[in-house]
Amino acid sequence: MARLQAVRNRKRNDARMKHGIFWHFARRMLKRRKLAIGAIVFSIVSAGGLASGLIAIGPLLKVLMSGEASVNLHSIMVEWLSEHASVAGYVPDALVAALPTDRFLGIATILGALLALTIFGAIANFLHQYCSLTLSMVTVSEIRLSAYRHALRLPLSVVLRRGPAEIVSRVTRDTAELERGFIALTSKALSQLTKGIAAFIAAVWFDWRLTIVAIIVAPIIGTVLRKFGKRIKRGSRNTLKAYEDLLRTSNESMQGLRGIKTATAERFARRRFGRANRAVITQDRRVRLARALSTPIVEVMAITAIMGLALLAAHEIVQGRMPFDRFIMALGSLGVAGASLRPLTGLLNDIQAASAPAERLAEIMAIPGEGMRERDLPWLPRHAKHIAFERVSFRYEGAERDAVHNVTLTINHGEFVAIVGPNGCGKTTLASLLVRLFDPTEGSVAMDGIDVQAASLSSLRNQIGVVPQEPLLVRGSIRENVALGLDHVSAQMMDRALTLAHAAQFVAALPNGLDSELGEGGTGLSGGQRQRLAIARALVRDPSVLILDEATSQIDAESEVQISAAIDDFRRGRTVIAIAHRLTTVRSADRIVVMEDGRVSDMGSHAQLLQRCDLYRRLVQTQLVS
Repeated sequence: MARLQAVRNRKRNDARMKHGIFWHFARRMLKRRKLAIGAIVFSIVSAGGLASGLIAIGPLLKVLMSGEASVNLHSIMVEWLSEHASVAGYVPDALVAALPTDRFLGIATILGALLALTIFGAIANFLHQYCSLTLSMVTVSEIRLSAYRHALRLPLSVVLRRGPAEIVSRVTRDTAELERGFIALTSKALSQLTKGIAAFIAAVWFDWRLTIVAIIVAPIIGTVLRKFGKRIKRGSRNTLKAYEDLLRTSNESMQGLRGIKTATAERFARRRFGRANRAVITQDRRVRLARALSTPIVEVMAITAIMGLALLAAHEIVQGRMPFDRFIMALGSLGVAGASLRPLTGLLNDIQAASAPAERLAEIMAIPGEGMRERDLPWLPRHAKHIAFERVSFRYEGAERDAVHNVTLTINHGEFVAIVGPNGCGKTTLASLLVRLFDPTEGSVAMDGIDVQAASLSSLRNQIGVVPQEPLLVRGSIRENVALGLDHVSAQMMDRALTLAHAAQFVAALPNGLDSELGEGGTGLSGGQRQRLAIARALVRDPSVLILDEATSQIDAESEVQISAAIDDFRRGRTVIAIAHRLTTVRSADRIVVMEDGRVSDMGSHAQLLQRCDLYRRLVQTQLVS
């Protein structure tokens, strides 16, 4: 029984947390205290101007409706002060004496005061809008930056499982939806709410009985709004998921456009995009239907309440218990309050709609990132002894078998080890475990006797240079791409790395040399040139460990020989792990590790393996490594 109660409490707390995630993000706006206070104060000031204007219309209406010459602004004030003796002491006699006794001048004075209040309220409203919009924009900008930083720290396994499109969608689109909710809250809802309250105060001023009846109706309207809000929140979550699928589909098509064109698969791509697009429309239509229904239903309920108030007031007027001018002003103030509060229906829907992206954003930011315990872990000294894989196994999430299984391998400092094997045998995965792109599901990876999971992640990766199969080049200059991840690279280090990678010649031939701008993915460079820049980037880090993952696969044979010779010079005093498909790379290795089905099948020199390893001979014969 106690366990069942604990489960219920946990579910209740989870629901409460989900409901409050939007407000958790919204509380970040309080960090900008000046803007937050400014938005609230100027909203109240603007609403105060509205209430003052409504109250000021009362005397104007009384003067206009009365046919007696004795009824003027001065006499109305004197009468009011006599009825409210407790307030009379706070009103200066000079002010009362200065009020005009002429009816026309009194009307002109009231109209002038109304104009001044209008201008004052407009200025306050402008300042409120400026503060609230700036507050929303700055806060969301900080949240977006925080979400992006966290996304960069996410484990690679999480990104691969969810897909890059989903992560990008949550960092960009979900934060944009969150900003809409913030603007609805600070710029619109706060303004409309304070104006509605101010108009209610004015209505109480004229007749409190009508206002009490109006307040009784408010919870009923609130219940209806809450029902629609839940539906809108659920629909918004489904819409964002559908949009995420649309983004993923379009990204896949654009990234694989070459293959789509050569396979004449444009019709397939169009149909798949069309299905995803229709799913977005279907989910979005449901949200818009709920929004469209909520406003007229609330309006009908509000008008029904006003009709009831008018009927009640008419009875009081007929019985002589309520002056007609006060009824008009009370009803008018309630009408202004209703007009101010009516947009809250849509604004509350916007806030509810923003709760869904807030939950999705919080879900990503709640995933533990890499290096979260960085400060608590010791710094890994520069590699000088050996790298040891001890009974290492690793399985990708959702896979039926291990990508790497029970691998034990020791690589000495300064050794050049080549890893070969059929496609999918676990070569790249094994190297990824050393860099901690993934962590073993069993066993351990150690550098110089220290488990890499027990050391600072940055101290590990800073001393490993990696040249991947597909080089990463970002928009920017060649200099920025080669120095990617480093705060400072001297001209001497840059020139040496480019020379060793045989990239100096083609870089010098470009119009702006190192400052030449590259497009997305290195547009404008050949595959070989992109790979040489990736090699230069790895070399400029002065790594103690160099991992070459088919690093020369897109380079011509002559350049490969030259780069291999340069790397032979560079690797002195460094450990090199090469995932190789070419015989030239394999032959120069101190040791060759043969992998099959995630296991180490054999290891030795080229000559030894040719003699005793059938798999290695087949690899050479089928030119998988030649």
